[in-house]
Amino acid sequence: MDRVLFGDNQFFGVNHMSEEKARAQQMRFQDTQAIIDVLDAAYQEGIRTFMCTTHDRVAEVCDYFRANRDKYPDYEFFPCMPYAHKYANAVTEYGMIDALRKFLPDEGAVGAMLKGGLALANKDVAAIMQLLIDAEMKMFHGLRTPVIFMQNVITDLLLGVGMKGCLRVFHDHVREKYQAEPGFITMNTPVLLDVLDELGIDNPIVCSNINKIGFRMCGGIELYEKTLAERRFRPVAMSVLASGAITPREAISYVCGLPKVESIVFGASSRGNIRQTKNLIDEFWPVSTGAGAG
Repeated sequence: MDRVLFGDNQFFGVNHMSEEKARAQQMRFQDTQAIIDVLDAAYQEGIRTFMCTTHDRVAEVCDYFRANRDKYPDYEFFPCMPYAHKYANAVTEYGMIDALRKFLPDEGAVGAMLKGGLALANKDVAAIMQLLIDAEMKMFHGLRTPVIFMQNVITDLLLGVGMKGCLRVFHDHVREKYQAEPGFITMNTPVLLDVLDELGIDNPIVCSNINKIGFRMCGGIELYEKTLAERRFRPVAMSVLASGAITPREAISYVCGLPKVESIVFGASSRGNIRQTKNLIDEFWPVSTGAGAG
């Protein structure tokens, strides 16, 4: 993984501290070209990875990058799935089976629909999960997707209801079908690691909030610092600025000083903010020292 990943919250009206700011950003990025302009700015600052949800608008971004491969020869996408609102809206509008059919991959659609219908009838959760992963990956065909993440809304739901085996299904399907590394986004890294250990998933990629004030870090800062120091996993830090509650220099200095952190994901909507954050990461996390302080 690259050390610096670019996120997409700002493009789709997500801001955990300000609804007003979220609405303004959502209005600004109604035009897909506005999103591409920001991704271009990030690319020019040396950021080569877009860690993104499977929002419908991302499909348009993917179309652009497929059409302009020569301009971005080293560009990578890290899909994060599922985009839950998309499924919730489809189930409300079409019903469970027709919603599943709506999202099935085009290739072998008849067989996939039949399999999907039988899977639902038989409550075959593993088959349904595999179909939905394939559906979400449709928009990324022909693009480089070396890491594929399960969104925290699903990761933490599966942890909460005890459906641990689904994490293994995701892990195995991503590796076997897409030759990619599976990653898990969570709000509770320590508990997730316990479950992944139990499932025999070694040295997993785990993305979670890591910041100096414990913002949305279940268990608190001390437990996270202990986990980073003692557990075997590949951490990706998000919400390092705690949605603006910490100054960039203070926030990035803290995260870059932690052991094992392999990557930092952040979102920004202007080239100035992208450059500032990237420069701070480079300052506190020199290439010669490797990943993090560990």
